[in-house]
Amino acid sequence: MRLLYINNSGGGYADYLDVTDGTTVSQFFKDKMPHERPEDYLIRVNRQPVPRDYVLQANDRVTITPTKIEGAA
Repeated sequence: MRLLYINNSGGGYADYLDVTDGTTVSQFFKDKMPHERPEDYLIRVNRQPVPRDYVLQANDRVTITPTKIEGAA
C-alpha cells in the first residue's frame, strides 16, 4: 500500500512510500529511523497523534517530528 511520509528531522523531506499491509506505526518508525528512540519524536498520522499499535492504511499521511533539538539550550 502507498502512503505519504513526511520526515521533519534535520532538513526534512516528504515522499510517497510503499509499505506492507498490516504495518503498525511502531514498525514503520523502526524501519525508517532504526537508530532513533520513538520517545524523542511526535508521530502523527493524518495530522493526529496515534498510538504505536495503530495499523497504517492506504493513503495515510505519516509525519515524524523531533521533540528534542540537539544543541538547544
